[in-house]
Parts: sequence; C-alpha cells; structure tokens
Amino acid sequence: MAELKIERHFKADPAMVFDFVTKPEHLAKWWGPEGMTLPQCALDFTKPGRWFSVMQNSDGKEHKVSGQITKVDPPNSVGFTWAWHDENDVRGNESFVTLTISAGQGGGTDFTLHHQQLPSTEAADNHVIGWTSSLRKLERMGN
Repeated sequence: MAELKIERHFKADPAMVFDFVTKPEHLAKWWGPEGMTLPQCALDFTKPGRWFSVMQNSDGKEHKVSGQITKVDPPNSVGFTWAWHDENDVRGNESFVTLTISAGQGGGTDFTLHHQQLPSTEAADNHVIGWTSSLRKLERMGN
C-alpha cells in the first residue's frame, strides 16, 4: 500500500478554508483536476454520509469516484473513503483521505491532504498529479 501527503498554505483564515473543502457550493468549484468538468456529483462534506463525483475530461471520457464521509471535525479536519469505479460502475480499491486545516504561523491556514492505502506507488503518483491540479484551483479561491 502507498500513500501521499500534500501541504499548502492559504492566506484565507481556517474557517473559510474549511468551508471551501466541505460545503457543496465551494467543492464543486475546485473538485477534480484542471480541465475537468463535473457533470454529476453529490459533494457535501459537512456531515457523515455518501458522496460521489463524475469528472469528465475534454474528450468526454468520464471518471467516477465515490466514498463515505467518515469524520467531520469543524474547522479542523474532514475524512473520507475514496474508490474509483470501473467501466461497469464497480468500485475498486478503497483508500482513505484526510484533509487537515490549522491556523498558520503569522496568519492564514496550513492545509494538509493525506491520502492513504492506495494500491501502488504508481497509483499514489497519479493521485499526486490529480490532487495537485485540483488544489491549484482551491488555491485560487483561498488566496
């Protein structure tokens, strides 16, 4: 099993960043890599429950991922499971994501994305690319 950790600093305060990473109206603006659209999604990380998103690239290819929100600790963290679906809509390997938010030294917010139990180093490397692209969109909102 592999894992990844990505850290960022935002100028916005922790409560605002927590809203950006949990509330549906904000999640839909940054979720998924740059260049992808979200033709279908149920993204509400404000409370435990199911979530899913269908990301579509410019060629029209769709990529579905889903899971369960397992932990919501405002304004500190949110945790959820993560599994890609295959072409038959069957969920694959389940991994775990934790988003942690804390006050940064000198102001702003320190943000950490920790994605664990990915099936391989290659899967972790691919997720680093996707998460990094998504977080660039979040950075534009939070800075």
